Amino acid sequence: MKKKIALIQMDTAIGDPDKNYAHAGKCMEKAMKDSPDILVLPETVNVGFFPENLRELADPEGKKTQEVFGEFAAAHHVNIVAGSAAVIRDGKVYNTSYVFDRTGACVARYDKIHSFSPAGEDKFFEGGNSTVHFRLDDIPCSMVICYDLRFPEIIRASALKGVDLFFVPAQWPLVRKAHWVTLNTARAIENQMYLCAVNGCGYAGKTKYGGNSLLLSPWGEEICHLGTEEEIRCGEIDLDVIHQIRESINVFRDRKPDIDRI
Repeated sequence: MKKKIALIQMDTAIGDPDKNYAHAGKCMEKAMKDSPDILVLPETVNVGFFPENLRELADPEGKKTQEVFGEFAAAHHVNIVAGSAAVIRDGKVYNTSYVFDRTGACVARYDKIHSFSPAGEDKFFEGGNSTVHFRLDDIPCSMVICYDLRFPEIIRASALKGVDLFFVPAQWPLVRKAHWVTLNTARAIENQMYLCAVNGCGYAGKTKYGGNSLLLSPWGEEICHLGTEEEIRCGEIDLDVIHQIRESINVFRDRKPDIDRI
């Protein structure tokens, strides 16, 4: 089974949700020219990463985010991993990803578990407390957001439940590009799954976000590797090869959970 995935490496404006929602819509329209099956956007697509007046700008209950992306998904009959958005629920601000199927239904919600404490993200966002699993066109999927990538144990925990396609929306700085490429590649190889990592670009203050969005095979091969500026690119994955890969080097069978349990 082959599927086309559009990586939407978007330059997100800090603190301007209306501008960002409109820009995301235009980017998604451009991406549809390649007839993708799945659209993937970067982290904090509504507010950027992240304004000091975050609480004022966060999307109440995620309603606007779900409306914008859900309506687009239904109108264009396309799956969407809508990066993530700053949302407010029960008086707390979360860094939340919503996933939509081709009917526009929200089939998954994931709250970023690990806040990036060096930037003070933990002082602004409430952390999530669970992994997520969902299906797009019957493909078993999971995801994390940005800094979560540095915690391989939660990704392995997801993979053990059966995942063929993994998503990583992010706002990862250019200065740590090597970490971004290396960690995403390692996660794809060690869990023998396709991995789609879509990063932001542009500036937030003095911080330059790194782009370099990736679509990786279970062998760690680069199907797509974008540059540092705003860009949209579509790549194709072939789910039929996963079984062959896992049988040739069966790391899941050969695990020693009694020894390597954390």
